[in-house]
Amino acid sequence: MTATGMQGHEFDFEKYRLRRFVDRLIELDEVEVREEPTPLTALSAIIEKSPKAVLFRQAGPERVELAAKVAGGRSRLIAALNSTPEKVYEDFLGRFANPKKIVEVPSDEAPVHAIKITGKDVDLTKLPFHPQHEFDGSCYISSGIDYVIDPANGRSNVGSRRLSLRNRYQTGTNITSPSDLKRIYEGCVKRGQKLPVTFTIGTNPLDFFAATTRAQGDEHHMVATMRGEPAPFVKSLTNDILVPADAEIILEGYFDERGYCEPEGPFGEYMGYYGAIHMDPVFTCTAITMRKDVMHQTLQHGTAFVLDQTDAASMTALRVEATAMRILKTTGRDPIAVYSRSHSGGSGTLRISLRQSMQGEARNAMLSIFGAMKQIKTVYVFDEDIDIRDDRQVEWALGTRFQADRDIMVLEGMLGMPMDPSLEGRRSGAKVGFDCTRPLGRSQEIIYTRCAAKVVGGPARSQTVEQALEAGPLFYSHVVEAVGSSDGREVAVALDDLRNRGKLGRDTDGRYHLTTATPGTTGIVGELYHDPNEGT
Repeated sequence: MTATGMQGHEFDFEKYRLRRFVDRLIELDEVEVREEPTPLTALSAIIEKSPKAVLFRQAGPERVELAAKVAGGRSRLIAALNSTPEKVYEDFLGRFANPKKIVEVPSDEAPVHAIKITGKDVDLTKLPFHPQHEFDGSCYISSGIDYVIDPANGRSNVGSRRLSLRNRYQTGTNITSPSDLKRIYEGCVKRGQKLPVTFTIGTNPLDFFAATTRAQGDEHHMVATMRGEPAPFVKSLTNDILVPADAEIILEGYFDERGYCEPEGPFGEYMGYYGAIHMDPVFTCTAITMRKDVMHQTLQHGTAFVLDQTDAASMTALRVEATAMRILKTTGRDPIAVYSRSHSGGSGTLRISLRQSMQGEARNAMLSIFGAMKQIKTVYVFDEDIDIRDDRQVEWALGTRFQADRDIMVLEGMLGMPMDPSLEGRRSGAKVGFDCTRPLGRSQEIIYTRCAAKVVGGPARSQTVEQALEAGPLFYSHVVEAVGSSDGREVAVALDDLRNRGKLGRDTDGRYHLTTATPGTTGIVGELYHDPNEGT
């Protein structure tokens, strides 16, 4: 479906809709499709157990189509960005460097206005609010993106909020953590005003990136910026707020002027713990609009045992890694890779592999990250030879290159994340860095060289062991390879022959040399390494 906006832009309303994106994920084998009827109470357990996104063809008694966890994995986010693993940071950050604008389209051209429900016909209980965690305060729609206009200055704001069902017309929500929406709403309460708000339900992950990015000026334009092209928006029916015309569902209404008047929660949060019950505003719905072939959406949010598979953690990890890579490069570091550990809750742990050129770079990298990224609580820095996504290599480097009395950096009084339960309500806490790198300039020494089997092969380059060593010093397996041996024992005998002739030496790393030595002995080239613990 295409249409021309009010400024002459032609839009493909299917390009960024949820259904099109789910179809793409199905092609990539990223979706578990459930064809059978599924009760709403069963959705969350199924979603949590599946490593893939999940598409329910018949969810709840209304038998609606409902997509879950479409942003819950790196490969899905790469698909949303139309990128590759190698270019994803560049493509993600590149969106912010090329801002785009929204364009208003008429209501009769907006697919999300195909079905319009207003006034007394509004019935939120027909939507697939569903139980999400064992101790939650109600059933939820967790995929809401909220659009408001600040009455004080006319600036638009976009965020992401859950909605907890109360009745046909009302839901609870959560506006307790510091945010622009909280500031805007508190201003309305002081003035005795309602705050109009419109929620979209069912969107491409790019719109969630836009909703969780703070921007100067009107944040509605962030949707277009993240999409990389002008975005079609339509005016709400019962307020003056513009929202994406290609969304699946729109809920219009207002937060009333009573302020923080009703308890909401608990709810399973992104840190893997429940957010406590709070007093919060009430949302009253004045209109519901939707596409004719609507696809509903839910997020996997705050499930402690597979925290890395949640939508929020996956999106946060990509944002954290791209930002960290940019910070390290702009501060003069030479990063090889960064890896946000979503298992730690809120992507609070970051691993960095770094090529160092001077003493202290690992610590400088930690300070750069801690100073710029308040959500990072722990940083591990490794050498360039460590694959930081491989826990085996990470644990090995931590066990063999790290000394607690020398390589820990603790910073106190650092701004933390409000949802971190270990802060116990404080705004600041401690952060820690672990320097798991080798001593600078000693990486080529044998005692700092990783050991592994040698793959011996290729044509012989020398006819004898002596000829092989004439070209330069070699380790034993390299001598075997140089003479084309498939056995190796005859090489050991040939080396012993050179020893008996007084022509064999070995250097401090163990390579064999041609040299002058006492016949029957091995000459020492340089000074052998001495273990300080030897003889104790």
